[in-house]
Amino acid sequence: MILTAHRPDGSPQSSPVTGGLDEQGRIVISSYPERAKSRNLQRDPRCSVLVLSDEFNGAWVQVDGTAEVLLLPAALQPLVEYFRVISGEHSDWDEYRAAMTQQGKCLIRVTPQRWSPVATGGFPARLAD
Repeated sequence: MILTAHRPDGSPQSSPVTGGLDEQGRIVISSYPERAKSRNLQRDPRCSVLVLSDEFNGAWVQVDGTAEVLLLPAALQPLVEYFRVISGEHSDWDEYRAAMTQQGKCLIRVTPQRWSPVATGGFPARLAD
């Protein structure tokens, strides 16, 4: 995925990210509070997420919404939920929580407000004849 936030001057700031969907249908992304995306979203929560396929010519969709940045300690349980949606169960949740705390992680949650139609790559229709 590509997460696009807004710099203080209003210009776009894009970051490649991995993430998933939580039970409420929000896009969830693990990050660090010091990263540009986190700082920019704390200041201005408007954002877009471009969700790409694994294949170059695969389907993709742009999701526009608002983000919230959860900082520790409030982020700890949502980070556990994030791990579950992207990787399943962890072998040692206490170890995972300790690592998230030691690393000072945060969680970005994007609430979708609109999205583009799912699009696919390939040749334009005018060239497909």
